[in-house]
Amino acid sequence: MVDDFDAWYVDARASLDPALTAWCGDAGVASDALDEAFVRAVERWDRVRTLASPSGWVWQTAVNVVRRRARRRRLEERLLRRPSAGQQVDVAGPCGDDVDLRRALLTLTERQRTAVVLFYVADLPTQEIGDVMGIAAGTVSATLHQARHRLAEQLGVPSDDLDGDLDGDEVQHQGEKR
Repeated sequence: MVDDFDAWYVDARASLDPALTAWCGDAGVASDALDEAFVRAVERWDRVRTLASPSGWVWQTAVNVVRRRARRRRLEERLLRRPSAGQQVDVAGPCGDDVDLRRALLTLTERQRTAVVLFYVADLPTQEIGDVMGIAAGTVSATLHQARHRLAEQLGVPSDDLDGDLDGDEVQHQGEKR
């Protein structure tokens, strides 16, 4: 059980911000969604702090915010493309030093992308990832395996090199914080 919101927030924000940025591909969207999720968490702190994974609750809330905003953005774009609305809006893709990785992450299924960023960016163990995603830890491991192969294809890295050390590393960390 987590009692002190401020201390928990600092740790949770540090791991969830880069993970959500990798998941959605946009640092601004991720930061805004996390801000909203943390506000909701503090408003419900008496209940959220007693959950098995308050960070998992914030993650799921932030993901829902990102999804809702994406749906709204797609609707706005459709409306703007109507002949009476004027010009078509161009939506920029990922930018920054890690464009290839971000683009490769966005080619993964939502489940694969979620597992990858929670494991590698948020540094959660497979058991906790399974709890957050509502799947078994073994399914998380299988999903990570599939995602690594897909990323290897996208990035032009031999999948044998990618899988070699990581599978053993994943098994070692199953059920424990890395």
